[in-house]
Formats: sequence, C-alpha cells, structure tokens
Amino acid sequence: MLEVVGVPVLADNYVWLMHDKASGETVVVDPAVDAAVLAAAASLGWRISQIWNTHWHDDHVAGNVGIKAATGCRIIAPDDPEHPIPGVDRIVGEGDRVGIGTFEGHVLSTPGHTRVHLAYHLPDVAILFTGDTLFALGCGRLFEGTPDQMFANMRRLAALPPETLIYCAHEYTQANARFAVTVEPGNAALMERVREIDTERAAGRPTVPTTIADERDTNPFLRASTVAEFASRRAAKDVFRG
Repeated sequence: MLEVVGVPVLADNYVWLMHDKASGETVVVDPAVDAAVLAAAASLGWRISQIWNTHWHDDHVAGNVGIKAATGCRIIAPDDPEHPIPGVDRIVGEGDRVGIGTFEGHVLSTPGHTRVHLAYHLPDVAILFTGDTLFALGCGRLFEGTPDQMFANMRRLAALPPETLIYCAHEYTQANARFAVTVEPGNAALMERVREIDTERAAGRPTVPTTIADERDTNPFLRASTVAEFASRRAAKDVFRG
C-alpha cells in the first residue's frame, strides 16, 4: 500500500508526499515551497522521484524548481499555455495515466477554479488528490472557470467509491463548515461533523483527508442538485463572512 503524509506550509496549505515502500518512489503533490518539503522527505528517508501538479497557482508550484534541482525528480503537470508551470517534464490531461511503483493514477480534468486544473485518482488504493477543486465541506472559488464546469466536477467526483480518500490542498474545513451550516441547518450528519472538526482543530490536528462518503453527506457544493443551486451557493460563499 501507499503511505501519504501531509506537510503543512504557508498559512493553510498541505503539500502531500506519497510513498511506495516497494519501489522506494515518492511523489510530491503541489509543492508550495521547496525547503520544508525536502526536509520532510529527508526526515522520513524518502527519495522524491516525481512531482504532480494540479494547476498553476504559485502556492501549488513554487517549490517545483528547487525540489527538482535537489533531487532530479520529474515534474508532471497540466498544459496551461497562459500560465506555464515551471520545470515540467511531462504534460498530462484527461485520460492520461501516471504511476508510482506498480500503482496507476488516472488523470481527471477538473476545470473551474482555474481554466486548466487536474485531479489525480488512484482507484486501486482509493486515493484522490483534488488540488483546489474539492475541499472538505467546500469547493474552489471560480477564478477562471464557470459554475457549469465546477458543478460537473462535483457530480463526477461524487460518483467515485464512497471510501475514496480526498487529499485536498488547504485546511479550509472549519471556515467551510461555518458556511455549510447556513445552507443545511437541519442536516444532522453535518452538525455532528462540525463538532468533530472543531475538536480536531482545537487540538491542532488536520481535518484532511476526508472521504467521498462524508462529502456526499455534508458538503453543500457536492450536494447541490442543479447548476443554478450550485452557482447560488458558490456566490453566497464568496461573500460569506461568518
């Protein structure tokens, strides 16, 4: 099996290290920085062999060049001509395959937060890296895409097996929860989850990964039934100050 470790950096980012013991390979997903990621890998005795990027934003790619220089790793990323990702060795998109050891990852196109955005799904081990598309109790702000695109992402990801572990790129869960309860105040599963989240954060523990099952039950964006309902919720979240 694969081991996944989160490296908290900046204000609220998670950089994910995924390690395959059999092959010795380690993939870094969305390195916002280089030094902290290299230090984390070194402390674990892991050799970084690849970087997988989901989109071009600096807090997902700023560590690319430094990590590549230190390790010689290969960088896999989407093709975004308007915002070229630094250090790329291989461009991937919808339907492509990536790998770590004998484990295969499926590349999913999930535009909306940015014009070009990817997620990486490893179905054999029920792991999904969503970048800034799907968060615990939230979804990415629509900087370059449309509600139609993001709603389609929500439907597609919701259809994945319920046990799928979602590794998103930010610790936004507590803030997302405050908005979620305004949308579905009568959702008992949500209220229980909010209590659990508050307990975890008070103890300084992460709320990620989450699961597809939990998001189906409690995430107001994944639970939107139409594009119009999704768009209304996304617009409300954009101005929410709770």
